[in-house]
Amino acid sequence: MSGRLFTSPMFLGFDHLEQILERAAKSTSDGYPPYNIEQLDSSSLRITLAVAGFMMEDLQITQEDNQLVIRGRQCEDTTQERVFLYRGIAARQFQRAFVLAEGIEVESAWLDNGLLHIDIRRPQPEMKVRRIEIIQNSAARKKTAPKVPAYKGHFTDGNRSERSGLERNIQTIEKDR
Repeated sequence: MSGRLFTSPMFLGFDHLEQILERAAKSTSDGYPPYNIEQLDSSSLRITLAVAGFMMEDLQITQEDNQLVIRGRQCEDTTQERVFLYRGIAARQFQRAFVLAEGIEVESAWLDNGLLHIDIRRPQPEMKVRRIEIIQNSAARKKTAPKVPAYKGHFTDGNRSERSGLERNIQTIEKDR
């Protein structure tokens, strides 16, 4: 059995979707940072990540092809000398990726009380209906039949016979020799 998902001949042009699903399955994550995805309306979503301890300078959001990638890297604060008796809040870095469908747009992002919010929107697709004309088989052949000019021999038009232009040129060149 094939490892492909869309093996039916009814799924034409879904190779790209299959690649997206494979990429999503390969992206393993340890669950950090935790996140929520909420639907705001029929075409808008909000991704919220819990990034307590990160400042805006520590976070980066990029859209790479069809992936939304959020990276966080806390810089060690070396300006203040602190002595920790116990350090339970680790300064750890993360990378969280979300596969976006074609046409999804990132609208905005903001940091509020340790939560990073990212709003994304799927524009409503325009309904396209196109009527394809069905024509008779013989008419289709007449439209698509290639017109090949004859370079050798004679053209026949009823009872009249004419030489092709190429043949006349060859005769003229031979006479000049």
